[in-house]
Amino acid sequence: MKKRLLLSIIPLSISCLSAGREAPLNVLMIAVDDLNHWVDYTGRNGQSKTPNIARLSEMGVSFTNVHCMAPACNPSRASLMSGLRPSTSGCYVNGEDWKQFIDEGQGMEFHFQRNGYTTLAAGKIYHAVGQGNGYTAGWDEYAETQRDPQGGADKNEGFLDEVVTRLDDQDLADWHFVDYAIEQLQKDHDKPFFLACGLFKPHLAWAVPRKYYDMFPLDEIELPPHLEDDLDDIPPSGVKMARPDGDHAKLLASNRWKKAIQSYLACIAYTDMNIGRLLDAFEKSKYRDNTAIVLWSDHGWALGEKKHWRKFALWEETTRTIMIWSVPGVTRPGALCELPVDYSVMFPTMCDITGTPPPGHLEGMSIRPLLINPDASWDGVAVTTHGYMNHAVRTDRWRYIRYANGEEELYDHSKDEFEYRNLAMVPEYNKVKAQLARHLPEVNKPPLKK
Repeated sequence: MKKRLLLSIIPLSISCLSAGREAPLNVLMIAVDDLNHWVDYTGRNGQSKTPNIARLSEMGVSFTNVHCMAPACNPSRASLMSGLRPSTSGCYVNGEDWKQFIDEGQGMEFHFQRNGYTTLAAGKIYHAVGQGNGYTAGWDEYAETQRDPQGGADKNEGFLDEVVTRLDDQDLADWHFVDYAIEQLQKDHDKPFFLACGLFKPHLAWAVPRKYYDMFPLDEIELPPHLEDDLDDIPPSGVKMARPDGDHAKLLASNRWKKAIQSYLACIAYTDMNIGRLLDAFEKSKYRDNTAIVLWSDHGWALGEKKHWRKFALWEETTRTIMIWSVPGVTRPGALCELPVDYSVMFPTMCDITGTPPPGHLEGMSIRPLLINPDASWDGVAVTTHGYMNHAVRTDRWRYIRYANGEEELYDHSKDEFEYRNLAMVPEYNKVKAQLARHLPEVNKPPLKK
């Protein structure tokens, strides 16, 4: 294993001087809901059109092997924003209030506020929208909106059902969340700011203006790589997560597989448009030279691989997502980092680039050295948890899954990028499994409800 990188804790004044600045660094954080790795810079899907995400990618370092800490909105966002793994906090599912697991004051917004920042937000940052659904004290201002994020569409439109709702760009709440962020970039701020803009699309419903579907003619839609018998070597716990008799069976019966993919691509394009609006405003603002931009999505999304749809599983498509950092004086424009990381790095890296002292509860490491040199030595891995005692470990080569009952999966990405062959039962890989198992969480807090 390569030498571990230690979190570099440096005073604010030194951090600012090292990047050629005399003032503290502002932060613009863009959070996207349900966006997998179908973006230009990963090359995973050749049909997806994300020119503005590509534009941001050219401004900094983009990570190609980044994974969520949980493949569900609530636990993923709670862990990213708090720096606590789901296995540590006990926040595992969407249906439980994340505030039962994350103490007030542990969130990233509180950290910035304590360190002299104005904290501003709009849209979905935690698994909620607006101050009333989170710890209100951490945000100096949280833009409220009465607009429906789905524009009035039924949740299954574009997915299990046809799109019947007719929309304009401004009918969706994301447009107005970006408007709020643009307004903040146009204002004079007397303190450094932490500005968080949370976008809903491509979350269901997959209903956006018609022009975005027209970008992807249905007769040109390609199905994702898949095998008909892909679940044959998967243990029962994995098959249960895949739910082949659920969404996948419905979409096959209705002949909507390609239509659903078209809708997902359309929603990605809509989100990319909004990111472009925000980048336009950023580049015209007086803050462009002393503001870091960080883009992330809360988890991946499966579209029929392993006969699975949505998130809620521990395979590549559901855990792998995107992350881009553009940090003045630190990142090299247009760089790619292929090393494995998960979102435990987010909070400590935010501390590192801004020179603010990291709180003691953080579990991850700063990737500032990777922002400087994407090929730097790194022995970190990505660990994802879905429910109590179900974990996946992703390295540069391997994915190892261990379920709560001890069932296992193992994939060699050097030969099998789509995870078709489960090697867990092949004796010659027992040593590999044992090495990977060392990265499994040592703490597994029991769930509130069993």
